[in-house]
Amino acid sequence: MRSSSSGCHSAGGAAAGRGRGFHLHFDAAEIADRADGEPLGYMLENRLIRAGLAAAVRDAGIQVLAPARVVALEVDARAATVRLEDGRALSAALVVGAEGRGSVIRRAAGIGAVGWDYPQTAVVATVGLERDHAGVAHEYFLPGGPFAILPLTGRRASLVWTEPTARAEALKAASPDAFHAHLARRFGDFLGAAHAQGAVFTYPLSMQLAERLAAPRAALLGDAAHGVHPIAGQGLNLGLKGAAALAETLVDAARLGEDIGSLAVLERYARWRRFDTAMLAAGMDAFVHLFSNANPVLRLARGLGMAAVNRIGPARRMFMQEAGGGLGDLPRLLRGEAL
Repeated sequence: MRSSSSGCHSAGGAAAGRGRGFHLHFDAAEIADRADGEPLGYMLENRLIRAGLAAAVRDAGIQVLAPARVVALEVDARAATVRLEDGRALSAALVVGAEGRGSVIRRAAGIGAVGWDYPQTAVVATVGLERDHAGVAHEYFLPGGPFAILPLTGRRASLVWTEPTARAEALKAASPDAFHAHLARRFGDFLGAAHAQGAVFTYPLSMQLAERLAAPRAALLGDAAHGVHPIAGQGLNLGLKGAAALAETLVDAARLGEDIGSLAVLERYARWRRFDTAMLAAGMDAFVHLFSNANPVLRLARGLGMAAVNRIGPARRMFMQEAGGGLGDLPRLLRGEAL
């Protein structure tokens, strides 16, 4: 689903009506000349992304070992060797740890992680809508956390509803009637009645950053390298930037005849992504503390800030490009260029 427009609201929630409180409105038409007419973003179901990636891997003739789980890593001057749960051993010049926040590769490479849990859990569900969403995404910043309505195909939307953990777990365990009663109070009726379709999922929220992005013959990507709060939806963008930067670094090194697993090569990737990753993670953490509270002084300050950005065209357009992952030192793949 193409999201051509989005709105961020600092108070009240969808049920309070669209015209109340401070708000920030993004419209893709404002940056069409910089984004080649692309929308602000695409809302894709994870199962479809996974299926597409699996098909691309298969079509490229890449060997896949699945199911399989890495249980140990050994590194020497010439290669990295991973040992699988079934006893097999695989060796290569480089191993990439991209297996999530509990990465075995990260721990075995001696890379620590810093982070903390938030007292919040995201309630995620697909909802059917009575009226067309017109491709517009909405996010409301409420005391319990952000409440996002993200358009999908047809009259459907992905709901990301953040609440204090105990309340979120109660929502997941609630009867369908009780869940829909709470949903109606949050969602309101500006898109007509909304009803959950399928299962309701909960995801505890936390921040986690690897202390380093590389070690001899090992590099980290995705949640193994960084896990951030979803308040601004930047986790996937961060992962794509990292994957593209690592690919470009390795391809360039291979063309020069360098050892792609050497720390000298991998440090180029780490330097490239270290600052952007740390700054984005810090920004997301600051957003959580600024927007997920009921302090009247902070509420007023954030509301005035959003209203000011909404009125200043250059600032608004800069935020749109940043939200779409279009600013900074982008790798060639993210600029649409071949390696």
